[in-house]
Amino acid sequence: MIDKEIASLAAAVADIHHGATIMIGGFGNAGMPSALIDALIDQGASNLTIINNNAGNGENGLAALLRTGRVRKIICSFPRQADSHIFDALYRAGKIELELVPQGNLAERIRAAGAGIGGFFTPTGYGTQLAEGKETREIDGRHYVFELPLHADFALVKALAADRWGNLVYRKTARNFGPIMAAAAKTSIVQVDKIVPLGQLDPEVIITPGIFVQRIVVAGSASAIKEAA
Repeated sequence: MIDKEIASLAAAVADIHHGATIMIGGFGNAGMPSALIDALIDQGASNLTIINNNAGNGENGLAALLRTGRVRKIICSFPRQADSHIFDALYRAGKIELELVPQGNLAERIRAAGAGIGGFFTPTGYGTQLAEGKETREIDGRHYVFELPLHADFALVKALAADRWGNLVYRKTARNFGPIMAAAAKTSIVQVDKIVPLGQLDPEVIITPGIFVQRIVVAGSASAIKEAA
């Protein structure tokens, strides 16, 4: 019987190794898997490379992970916001490496990894420092830059609900990077508000098929009730 439910957050992240590359879903706080991030902080893995849309907000979630000093590099689109002071201090002190990627390129590089595509040409970034050292090409009179896919050892994703096979549905904009990150990582770990019986999820609204998910763990709000798996 296929059952991808993990008993605890700690067990779900227990094998994340030092030096791992980890994709973390979320657009700011929307869809950020905060419970899994907290479990990763407690777990202790270090020398990490993090792939995320931004570089943390305030003091919690991804920002809290950065504060531990265990992230070697971050690959993101928006490293600076009004409340990204933890990343800002680390970067100015030379304690973290940054790879800046335009948001559309970031999404497509992640998607390409999940789709098995070896790379793609994009006009975004051509003629800027972001294109330095990369292959360029003129196609139909327009200039493009070649970008490589982004793969990861693990993806930490937040979804609204799952069944025990790992099929996922999301809540509104919390969907953001979750589906493509789940497809691009070797091991996808998903926190959900609830696990529902097989057949209860409408196939028409399942966004991430269970084939892309290896582990699910209930980590919803206090009001979320776990249903029969």
